[in-house]
Amino acid sequence: MKNTQLDMNRLAAMDAAQATRLLHRVREETLAGRTPPIAPRPVIDASWRRMFRLGLDPDQGTRSELLQRDELEERRRTTVLGEVMRTLSSGLAGIADASMQIMVVTDEHGRVLWREGNLAVMRQANGICLEEGAAWTEHTTGTNAVGTALAMRRAVQVHSAEHYVHTLHNWTCAAAPVHDPRDQRLLGIVDVSGPASSFHPATLALVGSVAQLAEAEMRDRHLRSIERLRSVAAPILCRVGGRAVAVDTHGWTAAVTGMAPVDRIALPKSFRAGRVWLPSLGMCAVEPLPGGWLLRVEEGTRAETTEAGAGAASRVVLDLSRPRRWSVAVSGAAGSWTQELSPRHAELLYVLALHRDGRTAAELAEDVFGDRTRTVTVRAEMSRIRRNLASVLAHRPYRFSEEVEVEITPPTHPADLLPHSTAPAVRSARLGRRGP
Repeated sequence: MKNTQLDMNRLAAMDAAQATRLLHRVREETLAGRTPPIAPRPVIDASWRRMFRLGLDPDQGTRSELLQRDELEERRRTTVLGEVMRTLSSGLAGIADASMQIMVVTDEHGRVLWREGNLAVMRQANGICLEEGAAWTEHTTGTNAVGTALAMRRAVQVHSAEHYVHTLHNWTCAAAPVHDPRDQRLLGIVDVSGPASSFHPATLALVGSVAQLAEAEMRDRHLRSIERLRSVAAPILCRVGGRAVAVDTHGWTAAVTGMAPVDRIALPKSFRAGRVWLPSLGMCAVEPLPGGWLLRVEEGTRAETTEAGAGAASRVVLDLSRPRRWSVAVSGAAGSWTQELSPRHAELLYVLALHRDGRTAAELAEDVFGDRTRTVTVRAEMSRIRRNLASVLAHRPYRFSEEVEVEITPPTHPADLLPHSTAPAVRSARLGRRGP
């Protein structure tokens, strides 16, 4: 098995005791800096490397300070996940119970908000602090499905000695992120965990499917709310002169007048009534609506026409310092504005910040996908980015405008740069090289 790599289906086909011994040896040899008989899976290897850099003790326990009951209830009350708990529970809790496992739902910070499933396993879970209010990020409990899914922003399965902390070697877990379909913000993690004897490679696909069902339910709820806002906004827009648009609290368009419709207008976090500058529209008068906002565009301030004026953007800060929240901040004489970024948009803007002279669609495809032929995907993503950043992004080639100062705020350690990313340009940067 030299120079080969672990595979979950292969592990499942092995005798359980043999598989356990193999995983323990792989972990032991890797942590000792020696070459293991078979390479750990890439997602596990990357997580272990993060644990090395953190200086996490593999022999530590998994105890964490639990949230106070009032704070736990507040987090449950304010998260959108509460609206889809019935879907998550009906899809997973019964199966988890029957298979001697439990379902766990955390928030975006890795705090356990709910758990359901087999009562005997829940009692065992108390022994490793897998209980409501506990923290399960990689920083607190090492490599585990919840924490690693948070770090990678994708579904992850961790079995037995793939866990970094020795205390968890008798456990198996599979977790998937749940995103808000309105803005792709990470809401939390849904996980199925149990004794290592309950391991099955299909659990990961099941958890991922239920997470997607929950996102689909949220999407349907959002469409219904947009329809309600449209019914309120339509008669108001009929009486408005000039350009105006009604959007929900996440910037999704419900109705428009005097201008071309767009799917969404990015709104800053601290959005409020009054006069607000938006890069995609210019200066707007903002009024509240039930379930959203009315944006009246002040004539003569459209973003594309202010390049030489007092309202032109002059500085862009691309913040990649946080492990799961990336943002771009645009500022100028008219004010400042911040937008959170999806993983793909963070990758593209990072590449453009490195290459101020610009990149063609083919070059960006090579930078992000390792495939110069994927220009259609690149152009579609760049079109979405430029809807909100047209005042600072040029094209042919794609680049930040010359008059704009661009600053990147990187993570403390280069290897933690966009940890989810497999883009060649990002992987090269983690190794200290400028390009792929």
